[in-house]
Amino acid sequence: MAVWIDGDLSDLPSSLRDVLDGRRFRSEIPVVDADGRRRFVPAATLGMTSAVTLLDSSRAVAVTGDVRWYRHLLDGVRSFVRSGTVVPSVLQVAGEWMVRWVVIATPTWRSWHAVVVGSAPDALLHNGSAPALDDFLAELVDHECRSAIARSALRLGEPRPASPIVRALLPDADPRPPSSPERLAAAAGGWSRWNSGAPRDDRSLIFRLHEPEYDDLAENQWDDAWDDDSVPEPSRAEVAESSRWRLQVCRRSIDGQVEPVAPHRLDAHEIDELTTELATAVREFPDLGRADPDRGSLDFLLPTEVAEELFATGAAALGAVGIPVLLPRTIAEVRPSLTLRALAPPGGGAPAAMVGLREIREFEWRLALGDTSDAITLTDADLDELSGQKGDLVRVRGVWMRAEGAALTRAAAFVAAQRALAATEPPSDFGELFNLVTGESDRLPVPVSRVEGLSWLDDIADSGALRPESITPPADLAATLRPYQQRGLDWLAHLSALGVGGVLADDMGLGKTLQVIALECHERSGSTGSSDADPTTPTLVVCPMSLVGNWAREFARFAPTLRVAIHHGPSRESGAAFAGIRDSVDVVVTTFAIAARDHELLSSRPWHRIVVDEAQHLKNVNTIAAKAVRTVPADHRLALTGTPVENRLEDLRAVIDLVNPGLLGSASVFRARYAEPIERDRDPSALRRLSAITRPFILRREKSDPAIAADLPAKADFAVRANLTVEQAALYRAVIDELMAALRDKQQRTLRRRNVLAALTRLKQVCNHPAHYLADGTDLVRDGEHRSGKVELLADIVSTVSDEGDRALVFTQFAAFGDMLSSWLSSEFGTEIPLLHGGLGRTERDRLVADFQSDDGPPVLLATLKAGGTGLNLTAANNVIHVDRWWNPAVEDQATDRAYRIGQEQKVSVHRFVCVGTIEERIDDMIAKKRELSRLTVAAGENWVSDLADDELFELFRLREEAVSE
Repeated sequence: MAVWIDGDLSDLPSSLRDVLDGRRFRSEIPVVDADGRRRFVPAATLGMTSAVTLLDSSRAVAVTGDVRWYRHLLDGVRSFVRSGTVVPSVLQVAGEWMVRWVVIATPTWRSWHAVVVGSAPDALLHNGSAPALDDFLAELVDHECRSAIARSALRLGEPRPASPIVRALLPDADPRPPSSPERLAAAAGGWSRWNSGAPRDDRSLIFRLHEPEYDDLAENQWDDAWDDDSVPEPSRAEVAESSRWRLQVCRRSIDGQVEPVAPHRLDAHEIDELTTELATAVREFPDLGRADPDRGSLDFLLPTEVAEELFATGAAALGAVGIPVLLPRTIAEVRPSLTLRALAPPGGGAPAAMVGLREIREFEWRLALGDTSDAITLTDADLDELSGQKGDLVRVRGVWMRAEGAALTRAAAFVAAQRALAATEPPSDFGELFNLVTGESDRLPVPVSRVEGLSWLDDIADSGALRPESITPPADLAATLRPYQQRGLDWLAHLSALGVGGVLADDMGLGKTLQVIALECHERSGSTGSSDADPTTPTLVVCPMSLVGNWAREFARFAPTLRVAIHHGPSRESGAAFAGIRDSVDVVVTTFAIAARDHELLSSRPWHRIVVDEAQHLKNVNTIAAKAVRTVPADHRLALTGTPVENRLEDLRAVIDLVNPGLLGSASVFRARYAEPIERDRDPSALRRLSAITRPFILRREKSDPAIAADLPAKADFAVRANLTVEQAALYRAVIDELMAALRDKQQRTLRRRNVLAALTRLKQVCNHPAHYLADGTDLVRDGEHRSGKVELLADIVSTVSDEGDRALVFTQFAAFGDMLSSWLSSEFGTEIPLLHGGLGRTERDRLVADFQSDDGPPVLLATLKAGGTGLNLTAANNVIHVDRWWNPAVEDQATDRAYRIGQEQKVSVHRFVCVGTIEERIDDMIAKKRELSRLTVAAGENWVSDLADDELFELFRLREEAVSE
């Protein structure tokens, strides 16, 4: 085999390069290209063993062209060798006697030979053609036979034959045996006569299927013609025959051609042989028994349903017993798909691409023959034609086509049913539509390929995501957006233009507020490029009370040209006064509580947009605030949250439903379809479906993303382990004893959950400090001795922080303990150490934050998790201390992000306190192992503890020896 490479050897896959490495391509051979031009190429000559090695090596990589064809040749020869269709032979080659293995020229061999010759590559067709191929096949057959013998001899260890002529057939033997020409000539004649008796009668039957000449309605169409003598009419038998699929009985001729069988030309032996084969065919494909016989031939006349079975299973079953079936190439294999056309809202003049989620009420289903943009869409007449047909094989516009699983007829039935529903039922909601488009619904017989008139939904159907265009940063924005923030602005502007709600779920500290402000600047400065798109009504921002001042400051800092009003406090405006303020500003900021109290006032007129900050606070959809915010009318809805999932997936549904109502279905549907399979069973398919339907409407970037991490300083996380004092240990054991006694008391079994959770809270208080648990007003330090291991460690850390000129942010979940620490630390430092808690008014909270952020602020700021854990910018601190634990990674991370956020320029150290040998340490270990999972479904919080059995509770709560310091 001569091998040349159109390119460089280094371009080949390594498996092929290893075979050719070291070969010298120094022989210049003439090659005729497909266009007839002759050129000389450097080539390497491979022996048959090397050629086979090269072809086998190509199986590890995807190859095309010549190599693939030669490999197909090798596989075919090996099949004939394995089947035993070979015999030994002595023949003369170039005047020299050779002992060779040759193939028996059965009809199957001739057929296969004809196929491979017909598909030979151009390089062979133009450079030697059939003679070269026959020579190569002869060499290949001999090589593969000897290789098979070598493998067999290696396994069986047979003794080598004594005859030199027979030995010449073995591997590694010289094919020219040391015998006289006379003896070799005699052997050639004897072996030729012996070979002539080798079986050559492999199955000769071949079926070839032909399409009907008329469709299945032909017989009815001719009814009137038979009543009209002036019309030349076919006989009823002719019409019946022509409306069937003809399964033609054929044989392969000596030259490999497939020819119809003419019964009158067969002799008795051939008739018997063919009859036997036909009986085998009927046995293997029993549906042939339902076919009608043809009057003038041996052919079968098949109704369409039998032809379908032939396509589906019959051809393969017959092929398995050596009876090939040639199916018509004119039958189009189609992959039908559904397309969706959105109907413009009544009276709406918006461009089709601008039809938004809120406006979708009606849509029209269509059926296409294919899933590409140029696929043919079927008309109503086509659908009517399909309605009378069944199965995989159908006739549309005079052309037979096949779709597996009766997909075409099922899809046509689906479209007809949808159109019937549209005429009688109310319009479907968007949630149902989206489930269908994304393939999440099991109602679809075939996929949706495109959505006409809804370019954004078409993007989702195509790629699973929206494709926002990049916009120019607004000139009125007094800030430079980072690249990821610019992409966030692009995404928000795209959603706003479409009228589709979204959830901006970036990690805390990545600038969600700034991205919303940039969106407002973009829309209110005429940057949209359309006066119709510029808002004339204000945006309503609803947030926790602690963040009202922050929103006002951020607007003043980054968008000084926008007019902002705060609707909060007992002196807030109402009635006409509020309407006047509303009409004169661009943004109104209010709180969750005020949104509930003033719901009627805030809902009196639609807003341009409603922005819900820290939207996880509305995860309980049954609260008054959640119901109020959900029903405030707005053209566009946005939710901001750093933790779209805090404790369970229902949190995610609540946030999504806030901006895109109905998308995830009702709470019960969501629970059955997503929450339970994911949280309970860790079902990956349910997780994949949920991700597909929510991904387009949620934008989440994390600080660990490489593109964002470069903008943040380093962060170090430390587990600070404290021992209990003897006083703490005694109180800890007393709490456990009291709990175990209550659990054994049958009269208190109904109070089990309450008792367990109360004990858990008391144990946390004990771990904090005895004075916190006892609430007796005693000092934190007695006679110079610390009564709590945690407080002693806290004193060491904050003293070091202060000495080094740094700042610390200290979190506790207990306001009472925070107040104790505030008083004690204030006396230790000789300056006020403030406590940020939920009981402060907005003005006082803003003052505390501003003081801490100032250059001469206090070294420590204490805060409760609920009051200070979200929304605030406290980058003056480069140390974050969690004195006691909420046991929810998402909540703790939110609190840490008050300091670890964009704008922080120092390394941040996070200290998480845990008491050794206590329930704190054991739950901390459990949560750490589940931290990765908690990013999706946080099995944290505390309620799960109450579900443990009594012995599990004792093991979790009990105090270990290592807990108490000496």
